[in-house]
Amino acid sequence: MSEFLGFAWELLAKVVYNVVAVVSSILNLLVFGWVEYFNIFMTYFTTFDLVGKIGAVILFAMLIAVPVLIVAILVHRYRINRRLHRDDTSNKALYREIGRLNKQVLDLMDEKNKLLALKVNAMGGTKQIPYVGASALADDHLPTVGNVVGAAAGAGAAAGEGAAVTAVMSGNASLALDGEGVKDAAAAMAKATVEAKTLAEEKEIAQANRFPKLSLVDLKYRDWESPAYDDAISLEDFVDSFRAFACSQMNLYYTPEVIRRFVAGMAASKLLILEGISGTGKTSLPYSFSRYLDNPATIVSVQPSFRDRTEVLGYFNEFSKRFNETEFLRAVYEAGLRQDPSMIVLDEMNLARVEYYFAEILSVLEMPSHDEWVLDLVPTQWAADPKGLHDGKLTIPDSLWFIGTANNDDSTFTITDKVYDRAIPIELNERADAFECEPHERVHVTAEHLQYLFQKAKVEYVIDEELLQKMHKLDQYLQTRFKLAFGNRIIKQMYDFIPVYVACGGTELGGMDYIIARKVLKKFESMNVSFVRDEMKGLIEYIEKTFGEGGLPDSVMYLQRIQNFY
Repeated sequence: MSEFLGFAWELLAKVVYNVVAVVSSILNLLVFGWVEYFNIFMTYFTTFDLVGKIGAVILFAMLIAVPVLIVAILVHRYRINRRLHRDDTSNKALYREIGRLNKQVLDLMDEKNKLLALKVNAMGGTKQIPYVGASALADDHLPTVGNVVGAAAGAGAAAGEGAAVTAVMSGNASLALDGEGVKDAAAAMAKATVEAKTLAEEKEIAQANRFPKLSLVDLKYRDWESPAYDDAISLEDFVDSFRAFACSQMNLYYTPEVIRRFVAGMAASKLLILEGISGTGKTSLPYSFSRYLDNPATIVSVQPSFRDRTEVLGYFNEFSKRFNETEFLRAVYEAGLRQDPSMIVLDEMNLARVEYYFAEILSVLEMPSHDEWVLDLVPTQWAADPKGLHDGKLTIPDSLWFIGTANNDDSTFTITDKVYDRAIPIELNERADAFECEPHERVHVTAEHLQYLFQKAKVEYVIDEELLQKMHKLDQYLQTRFKLAFGNRIIKQMYDFIPVYVACGGTELGGMDYIIARKVLKKFESMNVSFVRDEMKGLIEYIEKTFGEGGLPDSVMYLQRIQNFY
């Protein structure tokens, strides 16, 4: 046994000696040996030439860098370990805080459900709201506001029915309650029941329908009763009564000429563009006109970011499975449910490029048949879609007009000929003088009757053949000298505009003058006028020779303004 102990002692002693020797060698290498290294360096450094001294310095610097690098690595590892330990401590505190907040949320849910249950019990309902407090963490379906409100509404409706029956029974049994009291109580309960039912339907539509705004419009017009319409009014009375209404009810003043052009423009196109300087009543004209018809216009403020049809019509969101509806879309849909004329005002319509965001509607309105005035919203029909949509498509009603207002300044885009050709432009550059008149109320006219008045004017006020011959001569002159033509669309608009303009109190020559100036001669603005400046003087002389001096004053004034401006 003593021999084994001697063996073990000698073996372990040798191992410990070698470990100590290794540690001592490392300490001598990295710490204590630097005195000897420096002495050797100084002994040889004085004997070296320049190249030897540089090499000695580099070698000694490399020796110094090794322990410095080792120490830096050790310090960096130590700091990382300390930070990880500190983050772990912070995370534990964060987890505790999250747990505390979850407990507070559950307590609040318990308190809310108790309050709702108290409200239902106070109304007389027997159906209790299910408990959705702490057990919600273990349930497969978390409670929603719709579920809780729906349960409360159902309990409230049951309470209302029970209260109505109780009121009737007590009326028959008690001598103190007379017949009138029973009727009043029954009427009040019936009204409350209808209101509760309507509110529940609105909430159901908002939660389950991909067109909530349009479905609410359906709900609005479900029990809507149309007013008594006046089908005896003439176009001239229409103009005069509107001026009186705007003056007496809204303190707005317009000349008969502006109103004639506006009404005649409605007969010629579904798109009207009101141009002019600020403050002349471009937006207030269609707004007051729609108030006169007792159907206020929808004002849509055009933004510079408008780029395509989704800005005005909205789009279907594939993630939420709902259609992002706009006020423009709602107004188009609502117009199809009314019989009177409707208007949508595109305020500052040229802040963005009209031919971009309004292109599809412009193309649809060009279709010859009203059955083709269809906008594709979604590819398929869903069962809960609004009743006015057919196969995901919406028809633009014939009772709807689009009114655009435009300023011509550095902040806007130029309206292109494509848009002008399809619209009736009306300039408002002067404010009308104030006048006094008798108070005048609104009128109720159906869009069908208004269209009938337009067609009746075309029959009663046929354009004079001699005037048409002069117009064709002017058309040939413009084609020969300026490569300008009236075009089929402008000819059609002229046949629609002039008779209605005359029926509103104007003259044939005045209506033709306005169309020529705003629809034909306006094309000079897109040409290089400097090359045709001399020819324009001859055009003015030809107009006065053909139509008589002062026959087309608006056209002559327009040409002179362009000639002087350019």
